[in-house]
Amino acid sequence: MWIIELLVVLFFIWLGARIGSIGIGFAGGFGVLTLAVVFGIEPGAIPMDVILIIMGVIAAIAAMQEAGGLDYLVWLAEKVLKANPKYITFLAPVVTYVMTMFAGTGHTAFSTLPVIAEVAKREGIRPSRPLAIATVASQIAITASPISAAVVFFAAELEEVGVDYLQLLIIAIPSSFIAVMVGALVTNFLGKELADDPVYQDRLAKGLVSDESASDKGREITKEAKRSVLIFCVAIIGVVFYATAISPMVGLLKEPILARDHAIITFMLSAATLITLLCKIEAKNILNAATFKSGMSACICVLGVAWLGTTFVAAHLDEINIFAGNLLEAKPWLLAVVLFFAAMLLYSQAATTRALMPAALALGVSPVAAIAAFAAVSALFVLPTYPTLLAAVEFDDTGSTRIGKYVFDHPFLIPGVVTITVAVALGFLIGGVVL
Repeated sequence: MWIIELLVVLFFIWLGARIGSIGIGFAGGFGVLTLAVVFGIEPGAIPMDVILIIMGVIAAIAAMQEAGGLDYLVWLAEKVLKANPKYITFLAPVVTYVMTMFAGTGHTAFSTLPVIAEVAKREGIRPSRPLAIATVASQIAITASPISAAVVFFAAELEEVGVDYLQLLIIAIPSSFIAVMVGALVTNFLGKELADDPVYQDRLAKGLVSDESASDKGREITKEAKRSVLIFCVAIIGVVFYATAISPMVGLLKEPILARDHAIITFMLSAATLITLLCKIEAKNILNAATFKSGMSACICVLGVAWLGTTFVAAHLDEINIFAGNLLEAKPWLLAVVLFFAAMLLYSQAATTRALMPAALALGVSPVAAIAAFAAVSALFVLPTYPTLLAAVEFDDTGSTRIGKYVFDHPFLIPGVVTITVAVALGFLIGGVVL
């Protein structure tokens, strides 16, 4: 019977992916209803902790965007990229990685993709190279962000098996960043040179390739924009310092008033309040910010999909233990494979982590193996329907960043697989030293 129920779960995940965007959350909730009514399965725990963290962080980021803070960050990124255009394939992923790590959401990459495409094109570099690895970097950086919902939830699970939040970051940050750089090195040799690409030459002959710089639009950086970024930075530093202070490794606060997830939510909402007041923006306009809309969409997706996953896993934990427990104990790297394919379908690092990591740790997977495999929850690039992938294709008018007719033949796959593989391997290596 559990096999039939698993097929039902996979069907609703497929249905959600077919609908697209927020639809995967809708379909997840429909799946929970089906498991409850048709199969008599009690619904699992709603992932409210993850959802609330996403909401808190997105509130602060949306306020910062409304104040012009994101424009300021893009302006800084543009300065870095244009100062060293020949190294765009290596600098672009650094920029998107840092911005995602800083903001706790990969949606910040949207604002930098047109700049990356334009700089590469003007330098005669195939834009698909920096765009592909930059998009992958924005996804894997979630597993290294101190304020991302995936990291905060996973850290809470790891604390129950004796691993600290700081230890997770000490392993995740270097392993993922080095992996991104290795991915950039490999990506630098993929595809024909731009001048030799027949698709580019055809589009160029037809006048479909613009030579207008993304920065030519004229971006005004106000003092309020800089102030909003400063407030957001102070809030993040506050979160990191507080999380460090309550960490058992440091132990400055033995009996903290706020738990880590509560601290993140309150710090971020406080930052949003200060940005709204001190940067003189209309609170009602924050609701229309692109980051607010995408963040609330992510909340619905996590609600539906992660709830569906926890419902199935909780109902069949014994069967899963028998089927997978011994296998994962003998070959712990297989957890990375499971997370890779789950993320490919769930389209969310937080949802994948929330749905599968507790079960993996309950099955006896070692903390080192779980942390090493954590990078695999970033496999959102496999199916070319994720918003940042589609945006990268759209922004590249040279045609070098294109989706092939076989679905999986797109420029994001190889950089993504290489990056995650290296990150998992480094996770085992660094984790063995740290833990």
